[in-house]
Amino acid sequence: MTQRKDQTGHARIQSYLRTLGTGPGVYRMLDAESRVLYVGKARNLKARVTSYSRPTGHSPRIARMIAETASMMFLTTETETEALLLEQNLIKQLKPRYNVLLRDDKSFPNILVSREHAFPQIKKHRGAKREKGSYYGPFASAGAVNRTLNQLQKVFLLRNCSDATFATRTRPCLLYQIKRCSAPCTGYIDEAGYGALVADAERFLQGKSTKVQSNLAAEMSEASDAMEFERAAALRDRIRALTQIQGSQGINPQGVPEADVIALHMEGGQACVQVFFIRANQNWGNRDYYPRTGAGAEAPEVLEAFLGQFYDTKDPARLILLSNPIDNEDLMAEALCQKLGRKVELAVPLRGEKAELVAHAAKNARESLARRMSESAAQTKLLNGLAEAFALEAPPRRIEVYDNSHIQGTNAVGGMIVAGPEGFLKSQYRKFNIKGTEITPGDDFGMMKEVLTRRFQRLLKEDPDRQTEAWPDLLLIDGGAGQVSAVAGIMADLGVDDIAMIGVAKGIDRDAGKEEFHRPGQRPTALRHNDPVLYFVQRLRDEAHRFAIGAHRAKRSKAVSATPLDDVPGVGATRKRALLAHFGSAKAVARAGVEDLKAVEGISEKVAQTVYDYFQGG
Repeated sequence: MTQRKDQTGHARIQSYLRTLGTGPGVYRMLDAESRVLYVGKARNLKARVTSYSRPTGHSPRIARMIAETASMMFLTTETETEALLLEQNLIKQLKPRYNVLLRDDKSFPNILVSREHAFPQIKKHRGAKREKGSYYGPFASAGAVNRTLNQLQKVFLLRNCSDATFATRTRPCLLYQIKRCSAPCTGYIDEAGYGALVADAERFLQGKSTKVQSNLAAEMSEASDAMEFERAAALRDRIRALTQIQGSQGINPQGVPEADVIALHMEGGQACVQVFFIRANQNWGNRDYYPRTGAGAEAPEVLEAFLGQFYDTKDPARLILLSNPIDNEDLMAEALCQKLGRKVELAVPLRGEKAELVAHAAKNARESLARRMSESAAQTKLLNGLAEAFALEAPPRRIEVYDNSHIQGTNAVGGMIVAGPEGFLKSQYRKFNIKGTEITPGDDFGMMKEVLTRRFQRLLKEDPDRQTEAWPDLLLIDGGAGQVSAVAGIMADLGVDDIAMIGVAKGIDRDAGKEEFHRPGQRPTALRHNDPVLYFVQRLRDEAHRFAIGAHRAKRSKAVSATPLDDVPGVGATRKRALLAHFGSAKAVARAGVEDLKAVEGISEKVAQTVYDYFQGG
């Protein structure tokens, strides 16, 4: 068949059939400008592509996709599972318009019982599991971890201080005074006694809370019989705290020791997926997700795509309970088994406790989506009002708000926050450490110039044709006419002078509600005191201010905690902790001799000599 370059649709797809085999693989559908429209997998590539080559019998979504297809690309794989994994990787990388896409893919925190110290520390951990110890999770949020850690401290009295702090304590800290720690740092409990507390905490995190509670009750009874009433009262408080943890978790399934409960609700072209984490017969929290539904995908495709992308960077539970069946359940289970190294079961329960768990997650998904759709409608109304108030060409899809924070020019940071139809897009926030050496301390114009130059030079480099949603429609600047004029000049120098901008200046007496708004070449304007658009702009400005101040404080805190050891060659975080724990301060390290330095665990003769030479000027 003759292939014309301008040919699109089912006829163009049909032209590929004679070159395809019947094995598994991945295909990409591209439009006339070579943008990827869709990535799909197939057990039989030829059969799948044949289905697209027919002129009729497609859903409206698939028909639109076929009509736009000008070319295709193919990758054959050895197995169907390999095709599934490759498909999900390409979707996350290319973000095609007609695919379902998981947009929020943050890691989950765990609780870590560290094993790198004789008196183990219990703490929150996120990221790669490199530190030696026992990990328990995942928890749905940092808040869920913090609540559990708070209660565990009351029950098991485990320390949460760093090893360096532990090594330098001479008397118990406040946590001991309020009965949250057993003070191993000052010898108030020996290693064996503390080890028993750690063992109890781990039994609880493994779901053996009944045994822990009965042991505590027996100890309380013994203490009472021995007339050790203070100790008995302390044990009673620990039992109450343990009961409080169990009560606060809400769902504590007896017959489901470990599962991820995943429920989907779809309405009005939008989708919400609720994920509940059941570990050790305990509910460790839930989180909702709002995947992009690929211009009208059906429930099985949405849920299958969610599973593939969600578990790309996370370990699945042994049992995954689903609200809807998926098309390739066998392939998905096999892929997850390969990832985890043991059996993973997918199930859609119809009765019993498992079905109740799924029904509860589905109810949460339905209610969460209803709230989001309501908030989205209100946000759309505000964006329309913003466009009308400031005579914008259209309601903005992406608003970028900029602010700076510093103290007399020190630890200067620029902040950028992003908002759009879905509210604040926190994953898009960016901070800019001010690097310009020629900027006069406190020069806000100079700082803003550096921030905007770095931001838009990168955009021009990565997306010069403005094909992605990374380009803003509106810039909101904290400042008046002078600030707006300066920003307009910066943008003109960059060749980006077609983005609307508004300066927000405090009005009379710097009173919130009397703001003046400045636009390039226009007279300042104001909005009614009770105008919802005014409150909306205030929220945007305040969020940018909050974010910039937070970034500045973090930078300042890091600078305050810096020590001369940070600059010693060959001394990383571990050796720095060891030296500070041994000598007590950086000043003492600086005065130490080579032999004293060598006595520190992990410090070789070569490193000791390097440290000595650094401080002695050798």
